[in-house]
Amino acid sequence: MHYVYTLCSTKDKNLYIGRTNNLRRRLAEHNDGKSFATTPRRPFTLVYYEAYVAKDDAERRESSLKLRGQARKHLMTRLAASLRQVQS
Repeated sequence: MHYVYTLCSTKDKNLYIGRTNNLRRRLAEHNDGKSFATTPRRPFTLVYYEAYVAKDDAERRESSLKLRGQARKHLMTRLAASLRQVQS
């Protein structure tokens, strides 16, 4: 399986969108500081993920969410209650 995931930094409340084939390992890497891009913003909480059989589908979905267009806006609407809980 391939996953597209959204993390919320409990430090600065910003979101990070990524893709992996091992969600548990990747979340641990983010929280252990093994990801250069997110090290200063840790710790993270997993707030959302989608699973795909095909890697290409996951790559396309990640790209559409990172473009900050309608796909990202729709995701933020779906996550509104979850993000409020994490940010409290």
